[in-house]
Amino acid sequence: MNELIQAFSEVKLVPVVVLNDVEKAVPLALTLVSNGCNCIEITFRTDAAAESISQIAREVPEMRVGAGTLLTPDQVIRAKQAGATFGVAPGFDPVVVKAAQEQGLPFAPGVATASEICQALSMGCTFQKFFPAEPAGGPKLLKAILAAVRHTGVRIMPTGGINASNISNWLAIPEVVACGGSWICESSLIDSENWEEIGKRTREALDAIQ
Repeated sequence: MNELIQAFSEVKLVPVVVLNDVEKAVPLALTLVSNGCNCIEITFRTDAAAESISQIAREVPEMRVGAGTLLTPDQVIRAKQAGATFGVAPGFDPVVVKAAQEQGLPFAPGVATASEICQALSMGCTFQKFFPAEPAGGPKLLKAILAAVRHTGVRIMPTGGINASNISNWLAIPEVVACGGSWICESSLIDSENWEEIGKRTREALDAIQ
């Protein structure tokens, strides 16, 4: 887990992707890498997710590929078998957390309250996804919660409502190691193979981080 946190703290940006077509997985990964981003979260919202992760892991080894929206132990197992190097969920489910731990898959459960953060910490989850970040209360809420749990060493990846205009506000929080976002790789851009626009958004996001 420490290795994953370190990797995220270096890139600071995790594009969250919904892929409908496996054939677009590798071109997308290559686009992100060539524009400076070597991390991606493929959500388990479509049938193409597992094979997309597998192809990226095999053909774009410089890309750190993870699986998102893991809601069941079966999905955790499939993600691990496909080659995912990390897993993410929108909420906190002890059953899913336990499955990830049994599979040896670094995992970030979704949290939005102090209670959920504490429950996740009680299961050893020192890396957590704050979701939905902006609608839940934004940086102000997260900073208020962290004041009470900062001493635990918890590290956070906010996701939800984040874009190039506000990402720096989140990364200014010391416990935030990276931000997830779906605006970089919108499904319409992937479906139309608009790699140029995705590359542009990637560069803009990285520039905003700097």
